[in-house]
Amino acid sequence: MKGVFFIAGEAGTLKAEITKKAIDLLENAGKKVAYFKPVGNEDNALYSIQKAKRMIVEGQKDVLVENVIENYKQLENQNDIVIVDGTNLITRDIPIEFRLNSIMASELCLPVVLVMREDEGVSESADFVTKILKKHYINVLGTLTKIDNDLEYLLQKAVSAKEDIISAKMFEYKLVEMARSDKQKIVLPEGDCERVLRAAENVAKRQIVDVVLLGNKKDIRDKAESLGISLDKMEVINPQEDERFDDYVNTLVELRKSKGLTKEEATEQMKDGACFGTMMVYKNDAAGMVSGAEHTTAHTIRPALQFVKTKEGVSTVSGVFFMCFNGKLFVFADCAVTPNPTSEQLAEIGVETANTAKMFGIEPKVAFLSYGTGDSGKGPSVDIVREAVRMAKEKAPELLIEGPIQFDAAIDAEVAKTKLPNSPVAGQATVFIFPDLNTGNCCYKAVQRASSGCLAVGPILQGLKKPVNDLSRGCTVPDIINTIALTARFAQKN
Repeated sequence: MKGVFFIAGEAGTLKAEITKKAIDLLENAGKKVAYFKPVGNEDNALYSIQKAKRMIVEGQKDVLVENVIENYKQLENQNDIVIVDGTNLITRDIPIEFRLNSIMASELCLPVVLVMREDEGVSESADFVTKILKKHYINVLGTLTKIDNDLEYLLQKAVSAKEDIISAKMFEYKLVEMARSDKQKIVLPEGDCERVLRAAENVAKRQIVDVVLLGNKKDIRDKAESLGISLDKMEVINPQEDERFDDYVNTLVELRKSKGLTKEEATEQMKDGACFGTMMVYKNDAAGMVSGAEHTTAHTIRPALQFVKTKEGVSTVSGVFFMCFNGKLFVFADCAVTPNPTSEQLAEIGVETANTAKMFGIEPKVAFLSYGTGDSGKGPSVDIVREAVRMAKEKAPELLIEGPIQFDAAIDAEVAKTKLPNSPVAGQATVFIFPDLNTGNCCYKAVQRASSGCLAVGPILQGLKKPVNDLSRGCTVPDIINTIALTARFAQKN
């Protein structure tokens, strides 16, 4: 852990003195220490309390959090540890200030040292405040009322604390940083779509990827101008006017000759942005493609299935969602492509999804879901899952795999103690493999809508030789940005 957040649980504490002493202790121990105050009325605060409150009221919370994370991460990258100082709770809006501190600590995913006044009720008060913080998935290292040896002990705990909590905004930040670390060229066929244009402007300005927009150049430029969007950092291509068009047509004819595709048919197909964009990826003229804001999933992925095809050793394309909720990051599959997978397909999806999880720093603990746990379920659908588990373990014996298992036993440690007490996966699964598309799609949407603050990113297609990804037609601009960043990450690992 490279940071610790000091929060006052009530007004009138010694937080300022304790924070200063913490910095002295760490510097005396040879640590390079940074001080960061995200919100406060002091001159060194990133935001004043009033401005932070106003941004939340005006629906600008995401902007507030993103800027705080960006500034914190810059300090984290340049120092051994960052001391983050909450507000001092000295205004009349103590509950609002405390909420601001809770938001900052949870979004930064930092452990907290809680500072209280030294009085008779300190233990009871600290317990109450700690419960509130833990509801926001904040790790409270301990409580201080004065400067003593406990401060040094809590700092040691902070330095050695494992980063096992992640917020939605922190996940988005990490996605962008992964993509930016090795910039890829991503093609967007729906170049005159407003949401796509706004997302393209965002990722181009932030230098996350190199953007290629496909479509009628005049239509794209007129639309961008009407929206106040600059295309200076983007490449705009009209497929039919591009010098590679004939070569792409000939390549498609060659690739599909076994299906009897004529040159005339290939020419018509290549006029379509999704087909042209996919061919750019196939020919290494782009690293990946993202489409689907205005088209169906079938329209987006059909060309990829026809000529990009699956990578060696994989026969099934599947769709994964990254689900960030309750302070943790999970991967759900298949929620987008295969309606009724066989045992062999399920096993393959499980192993591929575990590999995807590793790509994003998630330790894969794979749960093959069903309506029964262990030997409790009977019937053909459970048997398919049971056989898939056997095959997956055979394909990847190094993976931690469990199943058949119910969702509650896979995610809840208390339930796991009763149903599968000796399982290394039950209660701590990070990868969830659904028995069919109907179950997977319903479940991801239910979790997304029912879990407060849940972020769902996807579907991301896995199994293809090169990354081509589909958007929901109801996608937002942030959805498109996240999918572009994920596509770039897959391209890096291709």
